[in-house]
Amino acid sequence: MKPEATPEAKADDEEEPIGQPADRVLRMAENAVYTLAGILLAGGAVVVLVAVGYHLVKEVGGGVEKAITTALDGLLLVFILLELLAAVRATMIEHKLVAEPFLVAGIIAAIKEIIVVSLGAQESMGKDSPAFDDAMVQVSVLGVIVLLLAVATYLVRRKEREPEEQDNAET
Repeated sequence: MKPEATPEAKADDEEEPIGQPADRVLRMAENAVYTLAGILLAGGAVVVLVAVGYHLVKEVGGGVEKAITTALDGLLLVFILLELLAAVRATMIEHKLVAEPFLVAGIIAAIKEIIVVSLGAQESMGKDSPAFDDAMVQVSVLGVIVLLLAVATYLVRRKEREPEEQDNAET
């Protein structure tokens, strides 16, 4: 009985199709771009985090509430950058675009805007002002966006689990 050749040995014996070298070069270029994007996202998150810490310490003397509001705004930006970094990582690992990290980044961005608009409305406007009404409409629309993105995230997670559950049920 002759031992069966491994897939690696078969690949060495067979002639490489014409498209494979081009595909390999393009995949390497794609990974290089994703890596560069990931490095920029991680570096940006670190820079924003350091800037938030610096400004928090510097502005706390001018009012704790304003300093915390500014810090919260910056920290939410850090979370958005980290979620985008997670999306880049997932795309590199799975070699396909993964929707969930982008949805989470959208939720965080919408929540960030809700906080910024709410605090701005609270600080600078009276409750009878048309600008306050506009801010509340904006907060309402952003709230609906958060709910829609949350439902989309739930549906994506549910869809991604279905094949695993079906495979487990069959075995």
